[in-house]
Amino acid sequence: QVQLVESGGGLVRPGGSLRLSCVVSGVSLDHYTIGWFRQPPGKEREAVSCIDSIDETTHYKDSVKGRFAISRDTAKNTVYLLMNNLKPEDTAVYYCARPTFTLIPCNGDYSEFDHWGQGTQVTVSS
Repeated sequence: QVQLVESGGGLVRPGGSLRLSCVVSGVSLDHYTIGWFRQPPGKEREAVSCIDSIDETTHYKDSVKGRFAISRDTAKNTVYLLMNNLKPEDTAVYYCARPTFTLIPCNGDYSEFDHWGQGTQVTVSS
């Protein structure tokens, strides 16, 4: 059974940092690009970042460039999202996701991501 399980969310002050983890079971990160998404309160879910299955190419939403960093550990089948200099507008439920099909590239097109984790809450507040 394929599962994605997020962890690492919490309450942090503006300017602080968090590292989210997404443990993927049932499939290999060598075959599936993984993405991070978020849904702010009262808003639609939006793509944040992805990391390519083949060459680890990354993509970021403009508002998080330079603050967030996505990485993966294939030995642990885990994808991370390191979030620095957090802002109140980063407050959201964060989800990791994968496409149904293998070898979908990480190129800014997030339309193929359709398997989701349960989410982890990130709250940035003073």
